[in-house]
Amino acid sequence: MIVTKKKPIEEILKFLGSSSRIFIIGCGDCASTCKTGGEKEVMEMKAELEANGKSVTGWAIPDSPCIASQIKLQFAKNKKAADSAEVFLVLSCGLGGQSVFENDRNKRPVYIGCDTMFGSILDATGHGFFERCAMCGECMLNITGGICPVTRCAKGLLNGPCGGSNKGKCEVDKDKDCGWILIYNRLKDLNKLDDFKKMKPAKDYSKLTRPREVILE
Repeated sequence: MIVTKKKPIEEILKFLGSSSRIFIIGCGDCASTCKTGGEKEVMEMKAELEANGKSVTGWAIPDSPCIASQIKLQFAKNKKAADSAEVFLVLSCGLGGQSVFENDRNKRPVYIGCDTMFGSILDATGHGFFERCAMCGECMLNITGGICPVTRCAKGLLNGPCGGSNKGKCEVDKDKDCGWILIYNRLKDLNKLDDFKKMKPAKDYSKLTRPREVILE
């Protein structure tokens, strides 16, 4: 789950500038769950833009705007409305916005109506979003009991805990559990404390060289 938050309307209007004909693209997956790019939010954005003198030529909510085939399908289904737009306003993460740009044959301006925050898990209530993976390209979960130290430790320590943890809490944020205490307790429950004692080598940051890509054969 990629967590997003809505940009202030003032910021969106500033980027749109003098552009008057706008096609809005939402997201039926992550942004809908975050309540930043579902149908309700798209309709609210449409009303806000029209209240500020803009014309919304149409809108679409692909299941996942980061998938090229879904963007192309929405362009085809909404051809007249999309073709008459000067710009696209995308209510999704940055991936969705870049996918719209890359799949628009006319290469019109694409503006993002959301800020991309982090990758998260979603709790059972459907309201809590918690960062659990940094997508670092070198997963350590097999030796840390399934708990990621890169995200659960505020300092991203690979060998912890640090000297600042106190009563199981983090010195950076005393309301949060120390990630390495969580890892210790988990490994203890699994009878795998030998893994805790192993020194973890420094991250191979060459695996984070961007832009990364994977081509399936």
